[in-house]
Amino acid sequence: MKPKKGKSVAFFCAFLAVVVLLGYFSLTVIRDTLKDGKNSLKLGLDLAGGASITYQIKGKATKTQIQDTIYKLQKRIENDLGSESNTTEANVYQMGDDRIAVEIPGVKDANKILEQLGTPGDLYFIKHKDSSGKENYTYDQKTGQYKLSDGVTIKSLKQNGSIVLDGSEVKSAQAVYEDSNNTGNKEPVVSISLKSEGASAFAAATKEAAADSHDTIGIYYDGNFVSVPSVNEEISDGNCVINGMKDIEEAQNLASYIRIGGLDIKLKEIQSEIVGAQLGSNALKTSLMAAGIGLLLVMIFMCIAYLFPGAMASLALLLYTELIISILQVFDITLTLPGIAGIILSIGMAVDANVIIFSRIKEEIAAGRTVKAAMQTGFRRALSAILDGNITTLIVAFVLGVIGTGTVKGFAITLGLGTCLSMFTALFITRGLMNSFYNFGCTDAKIYGHLWNVRTMPLIRKKAIFFGISLTLIAIGVISMIGYKASTGKALNYSLEFSGGTSTTVNFSKNYSIEQIDEKIVPVIEKVTGDANVQSQKVTGGNQIIFKTRTLDLSEREKLNSLLNKSFGVKESDVQTQNISGTISGEMRRTSIIAVIVSVIMILFYIWFRFRDVRFATSAVLALCHDVLVTLGVYAVFRLSVGSAFVACILTIVGYSINDTIVVFDRIRENLRNTSKQKTAAVLSDISDKSVTETLTRSLSTSFTTALTIIMLLILGVSSIREFAFPLLVGVICGTYSSIFVATPLWYVARVHIGKGDETDQKQGPNARKKKKKPVVKPDKYNNGAIV
Repeated sequence: MKPKKGKSVAFFCAFLAVVVLLGYFSLTVIRDTLKDGKNSLKLGLDLAGGASITYQIKGKATKTQIQDTIYKLQKRIENDLGSESNTTEANVYQMGDDRIAVEIPGVKDANKILEQLGTPGDLYFIKHKDSSGKENYTYDQKTGQYKLSDGVTIKSLKQNGSIVLDGSEVKSAQAVYEDSNNTGNKEPVVSISLKSEGASAFAAATKEAAADSHDTIGIYYDGNFVSVPSVNEEISDGNCVINGMKDIEEAQNLASYIRIGGLDIKLKEIQSEIVGAQLGSNALKTSLMAAGIGLLLVMIFMCIAYLFPGAMASLALLLYTELIISILQVFDITLTLPGIAGIILSIGMAVDANVIIFSRIKEEIAAGRTVKAAMQTGFRRALSAILDGNITTLIVAFVLGVIGTGTVKGFAITLGLGTCLSMFTALFITRGLMNSFYNFGCTDAKIYGHLWNVRTMPLIRKKAIFFGISLTLIAIGVISMIGYKASTGKALNYSLEFSGGTSTTVNFSKNYSIEQIDEKIVPVIEKVTGDANVQSQKVTGGNQIIFKTRTLDLSEREKLNSLLNKSFGVKESDVQTQNISGTISGEMRRTSIIAVIVSVIMILFYIWFRFRDVRFATSAVLALCHDVLVTLGVYAVFRLSVGSAFVACILTIVGYSINDTIVVFDRIRENLRNTSKQKTAAVLSDISDKSVTETLTRSLSTSFTTALTIIMLLILGVSSIREFAFPLLVGVICGTYSSIFVATPLWYVARVHIGKGDETDQKQGPNARKKKKKPVVKPDKYNNGAIV
């Protein structure tokens, strides 16, 4: 056996072994997910439900205080519970005037999660001694814990000035590792940062304690001392470190107590229960079925369109699917509807990378190269487009993961994971399989497909038509939003996740299954609300069901009570309704918008850096804005519900649009380099038309395969899934349209009309090289005019 053939056999056998083992594990995970087994995926509230905890606000609280507390609780859950699941996807929202509800997905034991979360209580930093030298707290030898001295209360401590500061003056508290001054080794500590108003009081107290033989300052939370550290020196900048932790877990617990004690208002837990999926019982099953059928159709298309390379890509895509399911399960990553959107996008990008490679290989074969040389050159020449497209998507995923919260962070994790896996399978697995089968004897050029001859499109000549179509579509959306804003007060149809709504808790006389709730009860409620935006959650262990809808006025509530009584015999006393705030808080919306803006700015600079021409970058960003505005118009015209799925949809379009545009721009860049002609307007027009035509089959193939999975969601999904899939499909189509008919003409206009003075063939950008002027030498008898 020849050495190359031996390596190919070993690679293919290893590949088959991994596919079989991961395939078995993935099937087990899917089966357990559907049957709630031990190896199931961790699902979000929308797909599987979880624990619901209701807190009562103690005393009076302003609207601002309640909103701040909701945001801090959201971050507290993400920081303290997210370490176990990477993203908790929790919901925190206001109920009525004086309650806050917390919903955490994937939880089966509400009491256990209460222990982990803790009860938000009072936090105080207390001086060891009062002004007269009397101890405020002492060490109890029996319990091994510190306690307040006899007769000392929080009230008396406030009166005598022994309270240094309370939890509201704590800015942050984190468990970190720090170099030990004694050993030089890393040790766990708690790093605390105070707000400006607390820093000055803390500086005075630490100066006093340090001077008194390094006295202590006690940290008192919810009736107990959680830490009593000694003060080594005055801390004047509001940043301190508590050391002496036996392990990182102890440091994390202390940091957690300090953070939860820093809430603006005090809460009391009054109810905890386990609730069902928000999107209904069939949402998960139909989504998985749609994904499976869509993936199968994509593989069939790849085999038909690209023959032998398409078959290799299908095998790599199978491994990709198994890898992403396995990683989601092993690392306990919460999967929600936005997460599914991220996976759909990454599947499209996995196919896209393969299509770019195969198109390059066919071009090389058509140019007369051997199959082996065509494969090597095809992978090499496709690398820049694949890397640029995927890196811009990873930029989006990274920024959204760092800045975003909740569903945005969940989307970022699955998108980033899927993008990395798609690059790995395309650049390494597909290449390895093709090389292996080539060594097995698959050397006939015919099985690699033939280059599709497409007539060059007169794109630039008709750019005014395409710009007109885009402006018309955007104008329709803007006019619709203005019209609806004037008539209804809302430019878009905001769902209860954005604008809040009504929570109706109903005690039924019998125990309805989740399927019966979806089939019998939800349609009755939809008659009252007039839309499909109804979330039902079944409380485990009873006949109680919670329905969340848009805000219902008094007459609508009375109508609902009447229908429930008529259809199911429910008494009015068994129905409780209260208004709830949106689960997507104003702070979460703000951070999401900031994350998108930062992503766009970073993408702009990256494209400028890579293409050395700011006109490429601005054209790509304008095309991206075009896609977002058109999709917004679709939401406005069709009055689609704007909720967490809307956020995922827009983010998906941002990632897809920029990737699609990058591939076309990469070909323009290549063709610019390959032409020796002066870059006149006519030459630039020809290059633009040629580049778009050369990448047209790739653009259409990628869009078609991405759309297949989305179409399956439209056909098989429940109403809430379809409401998400439709604008996503519009966004994919729009992204394809803009990369072909908008981005390239925009670049052409910018290249021809902006920066004329720099000579159209010179490069711009942060790393552009200035061309050296060739020396001019006057001819004489020695050099005859040659440059020396």
